Amino acid sequence: MREIILLKLGEIVLKGLNKRRFEEKLMSNIRKSLENCGKFNMKIAQSTIYIFPSDEFEFDKAVENLKCVFGIVSIVTCGETEKDINKIKAFACEYLKDVLNNVKTFKCEAKRSDKAFPLKSPEICMELGGHLLENFPHLKVDVKNPDVVVYTEVRDYGAFVHAGRIQGAGGMPVGSNGKACLLLSGGIDSPVAGYMTAKRGVSLEAVHFYSYPYTSERAKDKVIKLARIIARYTGKFKLYVVPFTKPQLEIYEKCPDEELTVIMRCIMMKIAEALAKKHGSLGLITGESIGQVASQTLEALAVTDASVSMPVIRPLIGMDKEEIVTISKKIGAFETSILPYEDCCTVFVPKHPKTKPQLEKILQSEKLLDIDAIIDDCVNNVEVITIEPLED
Repeated sequence: MREIILLKLGEIVLKGLNKRRFEEKLMSNIRKSLENCGKFNMKIAQSTIYIFPSDEFEFDKAVENLKCVFGIVSIVTCGETEKDINKIKAFACEYLKDVLNNVKTFKCEAKRSDKAFPLKSPEICMELGGHLLENFPHLKVDVKNPDVVVYTEVRDYGAFVHAGRIQGAGGMPVGSNGKACLLLSGGIDSPVAGYMTAKRGVSLEAVHFYSYPYTSERAKDKVIKLARIIARYTGKFKLYVVPFTKPQLEIYEKCPDEELTVIMRCIMMKIAEALAKKHGSLGLITGESIGQVASQTLEALAVTDASVSMPVIRPLIGMDKEEIVTISKKIGAFETSILPYEDCCTVFVPKHPKTKPQLEKILQSEKLLDIDAIIDDCVNNVEVITIEPLED
C-alpha cells in the first residue's frame, strides 16, 4: 500500500493557452511549502497534482503546509491501489478500517476519469458498498447524511481510495499576478488586506513605519510576527521598516492640526511608492475600509490616492469590521493584531481630524515640508528584514 496526496485545482483549470504557466508557478510554490517535510515526487494530470512521498515524509506537517498554498481547492490524503475492482474492494477494507469501525453510516461515491475502466461510477459504488457491508456488519447505508463518505477515484495513474477532502486555500498561485507592496501596520486590517491580495496571485513585499521611541520595540516585534503569519500563505518576503519619527515630528510642527492625519498618510504613501518602484512592485496595498476612521472617508481616500501615481489596492474597501475580524481569526493573525502595542498612526492624533479634506488645501500645506528630502532620507535609512513563515 502506498499513501499519497492529491491536490485539486480551482480557477487554474479555466485558464486557456497560458494555463501551464499557472500550473508551473503553483508546483513551484508547493515544492517550497514542502521542502521541510521530506523527499517526494510530484506530477500533474487531469487538473490534479499528485504528491508521491518517501518513507520519511512528514504527512501531517505537509498537509498543514499545503492548507496555506493558494491555488489548491482541496487536499486529499489517500491510498493507491491497482485499477481492478477486486483489488479496490480489498484495499478499501484495509485502508479505511479504522475509520469505518468508528462510524455507523456511510455512502460511496466514485469518479472514473479513466474511461477504459470496465465499470462505470454507479457500478463501482454498488460493488464497493456491498463489499463494505459484508465486512463491516455494523454499518448501514445513508445516502443523505452519512457519517463518512468513501470515495473511489479511478484515474489514468491508478485507483485511489479515501474518506474525505480537506479544504484548501483556493485562489491563484502567489507570484502568478505580479508583485505589490503592503503598508503593514500593527492593526487588524492590513494583514487581512495582504492575505486577500496574495490570494489573487500577487506576491508581496511590505513596508512598516516605525516611530521610535514613541512606538516601542515590542510594537515592531508585533509587526514582524504579523508579517511572518502572512508569509505562511505567501512564502518569504522583504519587510522594509521605515524610520518615521523625524518626518512625523516635522509634520506635527509645521502643518495644520486638523490636517495632520491626512498629510501623514500622504507622506507614507509617497515613501511606500518610492520603495515599491525601487524593488519592482506594481502597486500599493492598504487595509482601508470606507468610513472606518477619519482618514478613510471617500474625500480622504481621494486625497491619498492623488499623492501617488501607482495603483492602490484596497481589498477591504466595502467590508465592515466584523467581516475583517472573521478573516483575521481564520488566518491566525487576530490575537497578535490586538496586542496593546501602538503603531505610528496613533502618535500625534489630532482631536478633530478633518474628514473631508480638500486636495488643494492639502497640497498647499505640504509645501511647508521638504517632501523630496523626507522621502530620500527614509528610503536611504530603511531597515530591510527578510520574513520567513511563522511555524506553529
